[in-house]
Parts: sequence; structure tokens; C-alpha cells
Amino acid sequence: MCAVHLIVSCYGIRRSWKRLLDGHCGIVNVKERDERFAEQPCQVAAVVPKGSREDGGWMASEWLSRGEERKMAQFAQYAMAATEEALQDADWKPETFEQREATGVCLGSGIGNFDEIYNTVVAYEKGGYKKVNPLFVPKLLINLGAGHISMKYRFMGPNHAATTACTTGAHSIGDAARFIACGDADVMVAGGAESCIHPLAIGGFARARSLATAFNDTPESASRPFDADRGGFVVGEGAAVMILEDLEHALARGARIYAELKGYGCSSDAHHMTSPKENGEGAFMAMKKALKQAQLRPSAVAYINAHATSTMVGDAAENAAIKSLFLGEDGKEKASDVNVSSTKGALGHLLGGAGAIEALISVLAIHENTMPPTINLERLADGFDCNYAPKDPQSRQIDVALTNSFGFGGTNSSLCFSKYS
Repeated sequence: MCAVHLIVSCYGIRRSWKRLLDGHCGIVNVKERDERFAEQPCQVAAVVPKGSREDGGWMASEWLSRGEERKMAQFAQYAMAATEEALQDADWKPETFEQREATGVCLGSGIGNFDEIYNTVVAYEKGGYKKVNPLFVPKLLINLGAGHISMKYRFMGPNHAATTACTTGAHSIGDAARFIACGDADVMVAGGAESCIHPLAIGGFARARSLATAFNDTPESASRPFDADRGGFVVGEGAAVMILEDLEHALARGARIYAELKGYGCSSDAHHMTSPKENGEGAFMAMKKALKQAQLRPSAVAYINAHATSTMVGDAAENAAIKSLFLGEDGKEKASDVNVSSTKGALGHLLGGAGAIEALISVLAIHENTMPPTINLERLADGFDCNYAPKDPQSRQIDVALTNSFGFGGTNSSLCFSKYS
């Protein structure tokens, strides 16, 4: 489909990749962040740490002017920072009208500016119309993440924002690739961003019984993909952006190419608001479509970065789908030959940003021939007999990787990347 020649996230993908391979976890207790967390059953989240850019932390002033910071919601700020790093790594600085016309943005968020909504509602109830910030609506809109990027860099190609719950990041990357394939752009900034670690948002997920609640005192153990003692996901925040480029365009300018995006598959469970079918039928169809477009058999896939959020039903359904597709005549001989891991044990679940950061991780897995670990995997339940790289990374030849993203409403997406040669 197109070349992927950049991988980066708002807090530095190289730093995050190293910490991931070293088994570090970014999940912390957030009770001190807001006293209202104290009454909630889930008091943990994966937060972007405050601190200097040099130390891997976040200070808006290091990335944005005061005017930009005032106009942007937090998720858009993260996206802007990720884009700056992405463009720098890609060495793409379009200056002519033709170059800017051929460069677009496809970046979304699942929930977006939750804090602003809550704070404005409270202010309006107390003080009425005059307490509503004139920037309230522009900061509220999901597409303003992509909009601010386009405005800052004067990109005049497609300006697109997906918002498909936890599939947003993957859909953004896949849709961006299709813009290129259809001739609408030569280069696309693509990814996802999220920042909604707020007591009301966490409370809503907790009331839906979606979150891990048994590890408030040991937050680093809370997210446990595939583990028999998993009990729910952990909300995370951040942004991830990659630059997609038409292969001929990338080669003509001598761009560094990390991988190729070969296939993109989408499907719907058509089943339930929050739960997949137990047999993982929707996930199966998304993966099958991605491989069909890539013109690859399941046996060619050396690594699968699973959506696996650490929920009982979700992990089991995805595991069933993976085994259904990857075992058999066109796949692997036995389950232990199927290499699967989930990085949400370390990063938490970035919701609208999850598919983007996991796509970047999949590309790095190909680029460095390393399968990232599934941390906190202590005990497997019946039926979980693939190779999940428990606790430690594994060195192996990875020429093709698949990454999955699924969201509330039954929306599914899979991306297939391959090594460029």
C-alpha cells in the first residue's frame, strides 16, 4: 500500500520502546491527582508523566506557544507534539504549494476533551452564559487535533478525523493509507490521541464494569492481558503519529523507510455495545481482510500485536479468533508457533490512541526483529496456548506483523505491516 518511514509518539517512541522491552510499566495510582478518585473502585491509570522533554515527561511550554496551548485541548496538544517529532524523523518539510497540497492529516480521538466539557458544564450551571469560554466548541471538536496540525504546517491535503472508540488510531492509519492509494495525497500524518483521565470518565467505565479494580495498591500489576487473573482494562493517555508516504515518492526523495503497510481490514461484530462475540468472529474477519489485501497467508505472519485489553471476554474472544485464523492448512502447525503479545500491560489502554501506538510498536518489532513482551502474564487459563512472550521480549525474525484494534459498538480493524527490502 505505502511506505511507513517514521515511528514516534508524543513521549518519545524510542524511550517508550526501550522501557517496554525492559519490562517497565507506566500505570500509577491517581488518587492524589483528584480527591474524587478516592471513592471509586478503580484508582489507577497510565498517565503521561509531568516533567521535562529530556527526561521523557510532558510540559506543554516545551512544545507549544502560549497561544497554541490556550486554543488546544490536551489530546490535541499531545498530537501536535507527536507530529513535530514525526515530521522531524521523516525529514519531511514541505515548502512549495504542490508539496503542501499533497500532504494531509488523518488523526482522531475516542473521547477527546473530556475535562473541558465537565468544567464548562459546572461553570455554566453556576454562572450561566458568560462563564462559557469562547473557545469551548472549537476545543471540543475531535477534528481540531487534525485541524491544528494542518494549520500549523499549512498542509492542504485531506484533513480527516476518525472517532471510532478504541479502533480510532488504527482506522486513522488505514484510512490515511487509502487516501494515498486513491491519489488524494503523497504523504499523510496519521495517528490517534487521547487525554480523558478524569474522575467522571473513569467512573463511567467503572460503572460499566470494564476496569481493573483489584490492584489499586499495586498499579503496575493492574493490566494483565491474557492472564487468568485479569479483571479489566486500565485507561491510558498519550498520542502516537506515523508518517505514511507513497512508496515511489519516498524512494525519490531518499526517505528512510521502516516498513510497508500492506493490508488494512475492517469489520463489525453487529452484536453488542461493549462485548464482542465469544468466538471473536468480528476480529477474525478484520484480520482475514487485512491479509487478503496484503496478499499473504496466515503462515507469513511472524508476530501479532493483540488488542487484548485485559478483560475476561475480550481477551478470550480475540485469542479464539487468532487461533481460528492462524492454525490450519494456511497457518501454523501448532498454537505455540503463533506469536502474540499485548503491550497494554505496560502502556494501559490509550482508547483512541491505542491503535496508533500499537501500530508503531508493530513496525518497531519488524524493524528490530524483536517481539515485545506481555508483562504481568503469570498464569494462563485454558485455551490460551499460543506464545505470548510472557514478561520478556523475544528475538526472532519478523518480516510481517499484524496489529489489531477493536472498539465499543463492535468496530474492528487490523493493519498488516511488512519489512521493506
